[in-house]
Amino acid sequence: MTIHETLKKQIEETPVILFMKGTAQFPQCGFSARAVKILKECGVEQFTTVNVLDDPDIRQAIKEISNWPTIPQLYIKGEFIGGSDIMSEMVESGELQKLLT
Repeated sequence: MTIHETLKKQIEETPVILFMKGTAQFPQCGFSARAVKILKECGVEQFTTVNVLDDPDIRQAIKEISNWPTIPQLYIKGEFIGGSDIMSEMVESGELQKLLT
């Protein structure tokens, strides 16, 4: 299985997954920290994180899969949502909360 296939399978099988720099407990950039904070503020108790700093191949592959150049990247129910800026906009409109229920 290629890295792309492995990541796609993980995205499909994981209800909420955040590809980020660092971990939920120790984010390694402000955008990743903001993404984690948004999920927690939306009441998401369980979500999976993947630290892209652990593996440059994962970091590159996830950008190719989503066709999105930056990290963090949020997927909900197999659908690419976006990064922390898009997450913030979606929270303001109430759209993110609807997707998470």
